[in-house]
Amino acid sequence: MQPFIEIPSVSLLDEQRPTVNDLIKLARSLGLDFGWHYLLDLTWILCQLGPVTGRRIMDAGAGTGIMQWYLADNGAVVFSVDRGSRADLPLRFRSRFQVRGLRREDLLPASSVVRDKLRGPGKLRFKISTQARDLLSVSAGRRAPGRVIVYNQDLKALAEIADNSLDAIVAVSALEHNSPDDLPRVVAELMRVLKPGGALLATLCAARDQDRFHQPSQGWCYTDASLRRHFDLPPQTPSNYARYDELFAALVGCTELRDHLARFYFRSGDNGMPWGKWDPQYQPVGVCKVKE
Repeated sequence: MQPFIEIPSVSLLDEQRPTVNDLIKLARSLGLDFGWHYLLDLTWILCQLGPVTGRRIMDAGAGTGIMQWYLADNGAVVFSVDRGSRADLPLRFRSRFQVRGLRREDLLPASSVVRDKLRGPGKLRFKISTQARDLLSVSAGRRAPGRVIVYNQDLKALAEIADNSLDAIVAVSALEHNSPDDLPRVVAELMRVLKPGGALLATLCAARDQDRFHQPSQGWCYTDASLRRHFDLPPQTPSNYARYDELFAALVGCTELRDHLARFYFRSGDNGMPWGKWDPQYQPVGVCKVKE
């Protein structure tokens, strides 16, 4: 694999329909929603990543998002890294996947999560029978073939992950939430833990002519030149930014993404699609960087 920059075409959704359907089905079963362009981001990354069974893959900026669960469902060992804590990860994830913390503090025992939800003035909101059922399913061993290792840490300082130890790293619309000054440091740290020949596959936000900060999503949109600089890509790295306007017009006209906006967009005016109005202000871009 060679490094490249690519604004994904929405035609990918039809070209990779089995993957798209699998992502939608898994997300529904886990009670997860997609950001307005995430289905395209996820599909692009998975298309480049190829088979994952048995591979050690980091999901950088994972949160509780779908990518880590999809990879584990397909047999990968996933290092789920995020600066926000997932120590109290809900039982619906633990009941289906083999999940542990990289460090003791990264993941509370499932029994502690049950006790915390049943304790205090809001305890009547939780049904003991449901919690007991979830806890039993955790101990019953009904799991996806892969594993998820939770690591609550800033991407600039992955001290507990060894050099040259991961087969691949994926990041779904996460790295743009680092400042332009911090992004090169994040990329350098991710490349440190990647094995030679391994690929970093990241989607970010694209800007046509000038870098800008998109306030509703709290993320930076980057030009082709800035991505090359921040990711330290070779000068000859291929890019399709010349098709920026064409690809953006196709994205704006994509009925599949427009008609399936997540419910949370309709509840607020302070998000990427205020009050559920379809009005894309940027488009995603994928970056592939390979460790030599």
